[in-house]
Amino acid sequence: MTLTTFAPVFAGALLAATATAATAQTPAPQRLELGVLHRAAVDTDPRLRELTLRPAQSELRVKNIETSWYPSISVEGQLQSQSDVPTPPTLVPGGTPLFLPPKNTYDASVHVEQRIVDSTVAAQLSVEKAQLAEDQARVRTALFALRQEVNEAFFTAALLQERAGALAATITDLEARLSETATRVREGAALPSDAAAIEASLLQRRQDAAELRVDRRTALSRLGLLTGRTIGEADVLVLPDLGSDVVKERAAAAARARPEYDQFARTRDRLAQQQAAADAQVRPRVSAYGRAGLGYPGLNVIGSQPEFYALGGVQLQWRAWTWGASTREHDAYGIQQQIVLAEEESFTKSLARTSDGDLAAIDRLESTMSLDDRIVSLREDIDRTTQARFREGVATSSESVDRSTDLLQARFARAGHVVELAQARARYLTTLGLEVR
Repeated sequence: MTLTTFAPVFAGALLAATATAATAQTPAPQRLELGVLHRAAVDTDPRLRELTLRPAQSELRVKNIETSWYPSISVEGQLQSQSDVPTPPTLVPGGTPLFLPPKNTYDASVHVEQRIVDSTVAAQLSVEKAQLAEDQARVRTALFALRQEVNEAFFTAALLQERAGALAATITDLEARLSETATRVREGAALPSDAAAIEASLLQRRQDAAELRVDRRTALSRLGLLTGRTIGEADVLVLPDLGSDVVKERAAAAARARPEYDQFARTRDRLAQQQAAADAQVRPRVSAYGRAGLGYPGLNVIGSQPEFYALGGVQLQWRAWTWGASTREHDAYGIQQQIVLAEEESFTKSLARTSDGDLAAIDRLESTMSLDDRIVSLREDIDRTTQARFREGVATSSESVDRSTDLLQARFARAGHVVELAQARARYLTTLGLEVR
C-alpha cells in the first residue's frame, strides 16, 4: 500500500478512534431520585461536622468539671514590712519586753484543698450533657430544613423537564407539518402564507424550548449546589411515587418525627438540669485543706527564727441565706420551660395547618389528574381532525396552529399537575418529618 492510499485509511481510522474516545468519555445520563438527593444535601452540608465537633468540645468541658474532685494545689508567697508591731508589756516598769515581734516578715507555703461533699459538680455535669444533646438536636433541625430547599429545586427542574418533553413533541409535529405544507406549496395545493404561519409557530416553540433549557439549567445548578453533585442537562429527575405512603400516613395518627420535637425536649431537659444546678448552689460544701510552708515568724508568732510549719483541717461552706435569689432563679428556669412548651404547641399547630393545605392540594390534584388524560385525548382528536381538514383545504393554517397550541397547553397542564401532585405528596411527608424514598 502506497503512502497516498494509506493516508485516507489512517485518517478515517483516527477519526473513528477519536469519536469512540469522545463517546466513551461522555458520562451516561443519571437518573436522580429525590430521596437520594435529600441524603446527599445533608451529607455534604458543612454543618454535619458539628455532630462530631460538639461532642469533642463537650468532652473537654466535662473533663474540666471532673477535675473539681482533684486536689487543688496552690503556692503562696508573701513578703511584708510594717511600721509598727504589738509590743508586749514588761515585767517591771521601764524594763525590757520579753519578746518583740519582727517588723519585716515573710511566708512561703503550699496550700492543698480537697473537696469532700459538693453537689454542684454533678449538677454541672448534668447541665453540660443536656446542653450537648440540645446542641446536636439543633444541628439536626437545621439540616432537616435542607429537604424543603431540595424539594423546591427538584420539582422546579422536574416541571421544566416535563414541559420540555411536551414541547419537544409539539416541535416534532410542527416540523412534520411544515415539511408537508412546504411540499403542498410547491405543488400549488397550499399558499405560501400557510407555510409561513406554521413556520412562525415552530420558531416560537423553539424559542420557548430555549427558555425552558435555560430555566432548567438554573434549577439544576441550584440543586447541584444544595446536594454537592454535578448534575447535567441530560440527567433525568425521577418523580417519586409517594401515593401509598401518603395514604398510610394519612390514616395514621399525626406523626411527631420532626427533629424540632426532639430539640424542644432537649431544651426542656437542659432547663431542668439548670434548675437542679441552681438549687445545688445553696447546699453545704465540705472540703479538707492543708498548708505547709516556711515563715518568719512561723506559727509561733513570738519566735525569732524562720521555721517550717504545717496545718490542716476541714471546712464547711453553706450559703444559708440568699435573700430568695436561688428560688427566683429556679422559678425563672421553670418559666422558660413553659415558654418552650408554648413554642412547641405553636409549632404543632403550624404543622397541622401546613399538612391540611398539602392534603387539600393532593385531593384537588388527584381529582384533576383523572380529567387531564381525557382533555389531552380530546385535544389530540381535535388537532388530528383540524390537520386533516387543513390538508383538504377546509381549515386554515391559523386554525391548525391554534389547535396545536391548544394541545400543547393541555399537555403542559397535565405535566404540571403530575409534578405538582408529586411535590404536594413529598411536601406533606417532609412536613411530617418522614423520609422520602
